Amino acid sequence: MTVNAESPSAGRPRSEEAHQAILEATLSLLSEVGYSALTVEGVAGRAGVGKATIYRRWASKLPLVVEAFGQLPGLEDQDTGSVSGDLKAMLRGYIEAFNRTPLASVLPSLAAERAHDPKLSEGFEPIMKGRREPLRRALERAVARGELPAGLDLRLAADLVVGPIAVRLFFTGARLRPDMVDPIVDLALAGLREGGGRAE
Repeated sequence: MTVNAESPSAGRPRSEEAHQAILEATLSLLSEVGYSALTVEGVAGRAGVGKATIYRRWASKLPLVVEAFGQLPGLEDQDTGSVSGDLKAMLRGYIEAFNRTPLASVLPSLAAERAHDPKLSEGFEPIMKGRREPLRRALERAVARGELPAGLDLRLAADLVVGPIAVRLFFTGARLRPDMVDPIVDLALAGLREGGGRAE
């Protein structure tokens, strides 16, 4: 559905309305055609704005896509008092949000594009790093509470926790389900407690 943000009959739109219409159009087109086929012209048409309106805000489609993606849900920090509770609440909330937003189609598309587009990969690195921060903080709290070994390689530990979700999403094509979370977290924590996962 086209959002006619610059329709004369509707009067001149507020800047924020046009901005949001552009971001929503970007996500919609990313879901449909992917990053490579997405064009500023296509976004302008879907949002009902002129190309100049987009270029006044974003120099190219890359920063536009990065900002649009940034509006989608990520991991949210949870502090339940235990690492098991934190991780389970965090991952369950993420999967539920994943399945009800464009994230389910946008994330796999962008992940595939990043593999052979260095500029896209570089542009997304800060935002993806930021999205892992709640997970890192939960693991840090667990180390501080003595639930996980001191000297734990937090980056590797985070990969171990979310790795099964990535495998499901990118390699098996299976739908992500909240009931996956408990066994994923239980197995990951058992390995981290037993093996230590220490940074070298």
